[in-house]
Amino acid sequence: MRIEQQPLVVPSPTDLHQQVSEMIDWLATYGGQGEHGDHGVTRTLYSPAWQAAQSALEHCMREGGLMPRYDDVGNLFGRLSGTEQDGRVILTGSHLDTVVDGGKYDGAYGIIASFIAVRYLKEHYGTPRRSIEVVSLCEEEGSRFPMTYWGSGSMTGIRDMQQVEGIADAEGISFREAMGQAGFGMGIHPSPRRDDLECFIELHVEQGEVLEREGQSIGLVSHIVGQRRYEVTVSGESNHAGTTPMEWRRDALLTAAELIRLVGEWAKRQGDGLVATVGRMEIHPNVGNVIAREVTFSLDVRHPDAEVIRQFCEALFIEWKKIAAAQGTTLTYHKWMDEDPVAMSESLASKAQMILARQGISHRRMTSGAGHDSQVFGTYCPTSLLFVPSHLGISHSPREFTGTDELVCGVRLLIELLYELAY
Repeated sequence: MRIEQQPLVVPSPTDLHQQVSEMIDWLATYGGQGEHGDHGVTRTLYSPAWQAAQSALEHCMREGGLMPRYDDVGNLFGRLSGTEQDGRVILTGSHLDTVVDGGKYDGAYGIIASFIAVRYLKEHYGTPRRSIEVVSLCEEEGSRFPMTYWGSGSMTGIRDMQQVEGIADAEGISFREAMGQAGFGMGIHPSPRRDDLECFIELHVEQGEVLEREGQSIGLVSHIVGQRRYEVTVSGESNHAGTTPMEWRRDALLTAAELIRLVGEWAKRQGDGLVATVGRMEIHPNVGNVIAREVTFSLDVRHPDAEVIRQFCEALFIEWKKIAAAQGTTLTYHKWMDEDPVAMSESLASKAQMILARQGISHRRMTSGAGHDSQVFGTYCPTSLLFVPSHLGISHSPREFTGTDELVCGVRLLIELLYELAY
């Protein structure tokens, strides 16, 4: 029974400390490798470790008084039904899968924090007005198959079974085969598509070092940045390294080096949060005493404003073509990703900010330079992405770490935010 007009009492950090710490370590045992955790956590989509972790979370949800269920792609939900009959749902959680040899906080923390928060509210305040569901999203990382946001994308309609046809993992196991072996994709469970979401709240480790460097406890994300990714090829001419005069060379690598130098120079000069990265390069013929005839490299440009990305890239390629022509080489490029920035809900961020002010918790508004399920939900329903600090900004690594005090701070915020929204 719902308890009317009872003021919220947020649990003390001491009360939550052991719960959060123990659950983080517990979930990391599913896919954890090495006696000392030195090999990280590997829990890829539909793998045995993934299946065991979802099953363990299902049991945990049931024991915690939530009604668990799966959808047909493997997303797991724990429901606390509300009294309102319109069927709208407040969704909170994150993704279960990891990269290979990843950390134990990325994704997992958001699931655990949501479960602890909703269980506390149920135990102390009974039935909510609005239904709440804790979600363990089946996939976000794209670590096993070349497909990201399978869980949230299937719920919002940007992913479907046609998109996984012909996709296989490194062992040659098809997406459909792996899905079927895990018990999904056969119509046993309900369709993943949802049209009843009131909002989505994701609590996540920052995966950067802004909060730690600035001594802030919580990050309120305003935007998830847009991204453009290119494959760039510089073509020249191979020739002898000792007998070809410098002025007669068409050196693809020398041109590429100048182009890449310009990327860093211009991105620093931009000075408004734009980041640009060249992270991969292939050189042909890649022989020490032969002038390179061809170089292919990646370009990744990110910013919270799509127009800034467009202008930067257009100006960069105009200058690049001039440099290539002056050095007797040619430049071609292929844009293979163009994702617009996604704004998070200002209303939800303002609610969270007021709660933090009442609790006396330090915080800042910020953008997210990494992709999250929130960017999928953010175009579908009001969405809030909340960060806690990451030590040294390390993520996707066994060295990923966030102190328990910081984790607890995020849980306390989530408890109060869900109370305001649902009760």
